[in-house]
Formats: sequence, structure tokens, C-alpha cells
Amino acid sequence: MAFGRPRKLFTEAELYDYAVGALARRMRSVAELKRLLRNRVEADTEFGKTLVELIIVRLKDQGYLNDAKYATAFSSYRRDNEKFGRIRVVNDLKAKGVHGDVIEKAVSSVYDDVKEEALARDYLRRKRLLKPKDQKQAARIFRNLMRAGFGSKTIFTILKKWDVDEETLTELESESTEASH
Repeated sequence: MAFGRPRKLFTEAELYDYAVGALARRMRSVAELKRLLRNRVEADTEFGKTLVELIIVRLKDQGYLNDAKYATAFSSYRRDNEKFGRIRVVNDLKAKGVHGDVIEKAVSSVYDDVKEEALARDYLRRKRLLKPKDQKQAARIFRNLMRAGFGSKTIFTILKKWDVDEETLTELESESTEASH
């Protein structure tokens, strides 16, 4: 079965129903929903742009669309279920088009009382990553934790407690400084 382009919706009621359905499937940021709606109208026309903005305002007024609530729910889900660190959550929210101030407030409220080392250890347990036996495994764990959004200070604390040799730690530290530049 071939998938064509999505059918263009022309009336406000059709577009509104589509938007509510999309929000019923999962929570979305304002930017994500705008992208979805633009695919459903002639976005390059003034009418299409106005229609999308009208639907967004209507959904915000009704309380169906709220980036602050979205960011808070997203942050706590990623912390509790996926055990991701603060940096990863911030980057994911930026990718979803949430405004920086909203991200900062939401992530701070969710991560302020969290001990990063404990969360990183929970992440390692979730991924079934054990104490490294050699330099290669230590590097793998280091990169895994970096991708998961943990700070290098926390990662090195965990690796030192696992008695990873100083030479490996020095190499990983130089790798992390190169990656941040």
C-alpha cells in the first residue's frame, strides 16, 4: 500500500478535530503541533498560516496545549522511567521546540532534588551495564552516560569508585573536553 501526501484539510472544524486527535494520542509542544498542522493545510498561503495560529490559540485557551505542563511531564517521565540526566532532557526539549525559559523552569523543578550519581547508577542498572573489566568497557560506559545526559564530574566519580585506572580516566577526560569544544 502506497502512502501519499496527507489529505489537505481546509475547514477550521476539520483542522481542529485533527489537532485534538493528535493531542489525544500523546502530549505535544506548541511547535510540534504547529508542524503537524502545517502539513495539513496550504501552509504557504496566508489563509493556512492564519488557520493554524487560530487553532493553536483556541487549544491554548481551552487548556489542551501548554508548553510548561508538557515540559514538566516530559522531564519527569524521562527522569523516572528512562533514568536520563538533566542535559539529555534539556536537549530533547529544545529539539521539540520548547522555549528556553520554560525548559529551565520545568527541568529545574523536576531535577533539583535528584542526586545525579544515584540517577546515573539507576541508568546503568536499567541498561544492564556492569563494572568495566578493561579500558574499552570503561570508555563504552563513559560514552553511554554522556549520551544519557550526565555531567562528566558524575561519570568520573562513578568510574573512580569502580577502580578504573588513572590512565583510562585521563584519556576519557581528554575525550570529553574535545567533545565539548
